[in-house]
Amino acid sequence: MIAELGHFALALACALALLQAVIPLWGAHRQDAAMMATAPALAIGGLVAILSAFGALIWCFVTNDTSVLNVVQNSHSAKPLLYKISGAWGNHEGSMVLWVSILALCAAAVAGFGRNLPSALQARVIAVLGWISLGFLLFILATSNPFERVWPPPMEGQGLNPLLQDPGLAFHPPLLYLGYVGTAVTFAFAVAALIEGRVDAAWGRWVRPWALASWAFLTLGIALGSWWAYYELGWGGFWFWDPVENASLLPWLAGAALLHSAIVVEKREALKLWSVLLALLAFAMSLLGTFLVRSGVLNSVHAFANDPERGVFILGLLFFYAGGAFILFAVRAPTMAPTGVFAPISREGGLVLNNLLLCSIAAVVFVGTLYPMFLDLLTGEKISVGPPFFNLAIAPLAAVLFVAMAAGPLMAWKRAKLWPVVQRLWWAALAALGAFVLTLVIAGWNPLPALGFAFGAWLIAAAATDVADRLAFFRVGPRTALHRAAGLPRAVWGGAVAHAGMGVTLLGIAGMGLATDRTAAMRPGEIVSLAGYDFRLDSVADATGPNWTSRRATLTVTHGGHPVVTLQPERRFFPTGRQNTTEAAIHTNFFRDIYTVMGEEQDGRAVIRLHHNPLAPWIWIGAGIMALGAGLSLSDRRARVSAPARRAAQSALRA
Repeated sequence: MIAELGHFALALACALALLQAVIPLWGAHRQDAAMMATAPALAIGGLVAILSAFGALIWCFVTNDTSVLNVVQNSHSAKPLLYKISGAWGNHEGSMVLWVSILALCAAAVAGFGRNLPSALQARVIAVLGWISLGFLLFILATSNPFERVWPPPMEGQGLNPLLQDPGLAFHPPLLYLGYVGTAVTFAFAVAALIEGRVDAAWGRWVRPWALASWAFLTLGIALGSWWAYYELGWGGFWFWDPVENASLLPWLAGAALLHSAIVVEKREALKLWSVLLALLAFAMSLLGTFLVRSGVLNSVHAFANDPERGVFILGLLFFYAGGAFILFAVRAPTMAPTGVFAPISREGGLVLNNLLLCSIAAVVFVGTLYPMFLDLLTGEKISVGPPFFNLAIAPLAAVLFVAMAAGPLMAWKRAKLWPVVQRLWWAALAALGAFVLTLVIAGWNPLPALGFAFGAWLIAAAATDVADRLAFFRVGPRTALHRAAGLPRAVWGGAVAHAGMGVTLLGIAGMGLATDRTAAMRPGEIVSLAGYDFRLDSVADATGPNWTSRRATLTVTHGGHPVVTLQPERRFFPTGRQNTTEAAIHTNFFRDIYTVMGEEQDGRAVIRLHHNPLAPWIWIGAGIMALGAGLSLSDRRARVSAPARRAAQSALRA
């Protein structure tokens, strides 16, 4: 009965999405206040219906209702409760219900927090979100029904993929989807602006909080997925340029460009059309990621489905939403004359350079990810594009980007002089040079990690320079500087913190460039050394978990004869799905990771892979700092109050 109620709630949500898509949009066209006023109520009604369906799905998983095919394929009664709940979205059908649930939540947020928006703009934004919700609800009902029954019901389910039975993967999809769906809101604002035929400073003020929130959640979601791959897959790395990893990176890059260009729209009423285009591109990249994960065109540990029918449906949605928006952009853009003049050497110029570099990096990732697929489609030739291509192609662009990130915030609006900026960055350059030389001395002649340390130190020192310059720290007394700090907008603190977070992540990536590893076949009692640490294999024994068995190695790690830690890497076997997984054992002091993995046993010896990864935790700490910076900017009062009223002249033009 619960499953039928959930299916009915999805159908009801689809009907409400149709009304939400049509009535407010038609009301805005006719300037009918009553029709426009239906938008918030329809958005909230759709949210209630979709959350009811999602709740019903979770209930089916928690109660292990094996009469539901989705539960049979992705759950088991022996699973811990956390993974029964996360199993509801750890599959294609459930993940799509999660997707539309977050979309409905965003539409309701626009309804609730957008009361200060012009009624016509709010109605159009909610209507566009209704169109998006309608398409995906039709997709779920037509091809991906999560409540499909199976008869007779089996005694037990097949269980969730063991790789997904992990806390990191329980929370990774919701965070990532919050970022993906956040781009739908900026997309809706862009389409609404194109329909209205106007983009101004107020539009930039309204869009930037959504761009910030979307980018912050994408940052956290990508970082959590990277961390999961690091400790769960047992290969010792954090990013493999997997096609589905790249699919999440594309909207992150476009979103980063959008949140910077929206600043220029808000401050100078420049880059208006460019910002609209970025909002369209960010959502198009999110839809592309959805297509890649669910179409079966790519093989990846992240992929949810291998169903061409579903892939064609999502490809149709991609063409309908993105293609329709770009056609609207092509028609409307000539009538929306750009305003705002600035010199190339200025804060605006720095943000333009930032945008061009971010988009260039996105273009490299896009081509490298999709080229093998198109080549296979056209010629049947199969090739792979891996880390060497991406690292070599992106590194020069990233280097210029890091230089611009430091210089841009120190420039004046409209027109600036370069030499004063260079003078203020001298000690940041000194810190970068010191980090470069120190790395070469300590780690030997290894220029690539040394450059990574240099750019990381450069970004952190430049962020500190930006704050110190705004506080006049070296020109006034400490008391005055502290008083200025209290009055400094949170958006300024947020930008500096986010840039410093990127520097911390770079330091972690550079540290991984100095990592060392060793593989050894060991008997109990044998000792192997790596990076000054001694690893003694004490025993190899069987262990049992709630729904798995394992072979577990016990290793004692010492340094200079002093005990450091005891580690227990495992190889787990899940009888339900007859699958093996590797469970790495990691000890960190936040300056290095000691990372151990157990392989197959051979002739009474356990194959142990050992890694020493300097500064590895800083990769994810830096990502958290970046998200914190976005949160600080989002908490700025200017992002929480309504935008200033549009000028009367503009209102007259609209009429």
